[in-house]
Amino acid sequence: MIEQNSFAPVLERNRLIARVSIERRKGARIVLANGCFDLFHVGHIRYLAGAKALGDVLIVGINSDKQVRQLKGENRPFMPEGERAEIVAALKFVDYVTIFDEPTVTELIRAIRPDFHAKGTDYTTATVPEREIVKEYGGQVAIVGDPKDHSSSEFLEAIRRGEEEKRRGGEEEIGRRGDFAS
Repeated sequence: MIEQNSFAPVLERNRLIARVSIERRKGARIVLANGCFDLFHVGHIRYLAGAKALGDVLIVGINSDKQVRQLKGENRPFMPEGERAEIVAALKFVDYVTIFDEPTVTELIRAIRPDFHAKGTDYTTATVPEREIVKEYGGQVAIVGDPKDHSSSEFLEAIRRGEEEKRRGGEEEIGRRGDFAS
């Protein structure tokens, strides 16, 4: 069994700010990546690995349950924020995890001022919403990961389509057998 203390720490904002300060004094380049990470897939791994390659310390900001509901809909997230944070924290290239409850990652960026703000390939450096804030303090926006061929939402849609096809197939089977509901 893997010891949970080998995972990256999941820190509230003030503790994270203190840790970032310590890392900076050591000369570390700080990278921030963020997302919902609700249904974890290989695209997430590639995004976070690409983010880590930019610097020395990778911090992952995870949207709170409340924010995921607002972004993705009332039926999300499938996993609570603590479990999503634990999954991300278990990755060997992640150094710190934090959960943020604001609608955007802007306040977290302002608090830790990462050297690099990493976004996935569904963005360009010109479309990253936080790019101006990052530029204000001299940070850089970077696009990392593989092409956006992986999506939790698309994965869910495929599952739904499969379930609908099963139901239709079951209805056709009942019709062929002559079964009737009374």
